[in-house]
Amino acid sequence: MNKSPVARLGGSWTWHLLFGLVSIVTGVVSVAWPGPTLVVLAVVFGSQMIATGVFRLVGSASMGETGSARTLTAVLGVVSLLLGLYVVRHVLITVLALGLLLGVYWIVDGFTAVFAAVDHPGLPGRAWNVFIGLLGVLAGLTLLVWPGLSLLTLSFLAGLWLIMLGAMQLGLARRIRGIARPA
Repeated sequence: MNKSPVARLGGSWTWHLLFGLVSIVTGVVSVAWPGPTLVVLAVVFGSQMIATGVFRLVGSASMGETGSARTLTAVLGVVSLLLGLYVVRHVLITVLALGLLLGVYWIVDGFTAVFAAVDHPGLPGRAWNVFIGLLGVLAGLTLLVWPGLSLLTLSFLAGLWLIMLGAMQLGLARRIRGIARPA
């Protein structure tokens, strides 16, 4: 087991709890005010992508020494971090390209979740990781196949997705906390 501080943080239930709470708050804001906050929404999603990038990079450091899931998670972390920084820097362009960015990101993130579950048979909540990964791929494909979805619909769907992602992270944090408690 990797004993570095970053690896311990990635395996900590509080890390997953924090990420879940940030995702839920971001999703609730998106669902509650989809119309008047599209510019704010771009910044919020950029911030979420930055947080996801950091989360993925820390997670990849805690996965062990080798494995394709670790590499994919690290690459996704870097991509998410860079996209998030770009989104925050170029808000108006982002509002126009939000559907494309999120569609591609959700597909890659979904496949990464599925590959991580397949690559780690002992992963807590493995079936849920596969389910949420496939759901992410489906959500991303929907955005790419039907670009006619309005930005209001996109922000509503993205908000629902983030609430669901946050709830899954809270469940995972609970499971990790239960495993970490001494008997």
